[in-house]
Amino acid sequence: MDLWWIVPVSIVFSTIAISSGVSGALFFSPFFMLVVGLSPAQAVGAGLLTEVFGMGNGLRLYVQQKVVDYAWARWLLAGAVPSVILGALVAHLLSDGALRLIFGGGLLVLAGFLFKNPTPHEDEPEASSEPIEGDVTVIEASDGTRYTYPTCSRGPGVLLAMVGGALTGMISAGLPEISTTQLIIRCKIAPRVAVATAVFTLAITALAGATVHALSATPAWHVVQWSIPGVLVGSFLGSRVGKHLPAALMEKGLAVVFAGVGLLVLSLQLTS
Repeated sequence: MDLWWIVPVSIVFSTIAISSGVSGALFFSPFFMLVVGLSPAQAVGAGLLTEVFGMGNGLRLYVQQKVVDYAWARWLLAGAVPSVILGALVAHLLSDGALRLIFGGGLLVLAGFLFKNPTPHEDEPEASSEPIEGDVTVIEASDGTRYTYPTCSRGPGVLLAMVGGALTGMISAGLPEISTTQLIIRCKIAPRVAVATAVFTLAITALAGATVHALSATPAWHVVQWSIPGVLVGSFLGSRVGKHLPAALMEKGLAVVFAGVGLLVLSLQLTS
C-alpha cells in the first residue's frame, strides 16, 4: 500500500501520452527509475508492461475503425519484434551505469526527433484527384473514408523498425515515433492510418519486449499492480482530452520534458 500514489501519477502520465500521441513509456521508465527506485532494466520492463495495458483502448478503437494498414504492420513487425527481443536481452547484460547512459542519451535523441518531426494530427486528403502509378494501397475505414496511396518500398521501413525496436527493448521508447514519422514523411500515408499502424505494431512489439524483461529479471509486480489501473483510467480520459488540446504545442512541450529528464539521468550518472 505504500505505493498507492503511483495510481494518480499513472493516470496523469497516461492521459498526457494518449492525448498527445507519444509513447507512454517515455514517462513511466524514467519515473520508475528516478522516483520509484527500480534498476534501469526493471524500469524499462515495467514501463513496457504498463504501456501494453495503456494502449489497449486506443488499439481497439483503431481496429474497429478499420484504419490499420496490416500489410505494412506485418513488415514493421518483422523488423521490430526480433530487435526488441535483442534490445531487451542486451539491457540485462549491461551494467546499470551503462544502461543509464544509453537511456539518457536515447531520451535526448528522441526529444530532438519529436521536436523536429511532431506527429501530424490532421488527416491528409482521402485521395488524390490525379491517378497514382504503380502499386497502390487502399484502406477503407468503417466511417466510409477511403485512403489511397502508393505502396512505397518496404526495405527502409523494416530497417527503421529494427532500430526503433532495439531502442524500445533497451529504453522502452523509440518505435512509435520512428515508425509514424517514416510512414507519413517517406510513404505519404495519411496520419490517421500511419498512427493506427504504428500503434498496432507497438502493441505486439511492446508485449514481446515486456515478456523478455519479465523472464530475464524479477518483474516489478509491486509497482505494475499500481500503474496498470492508472493507465486504464488515463487512456479513457486521454482519448477525450486530446480533442481539445493544441497537439503541436503539447508535443514540443513534451520534447522539452524528455530532454530535461535525459539530461538529469546523464548528469546523475556522470557525477556519481
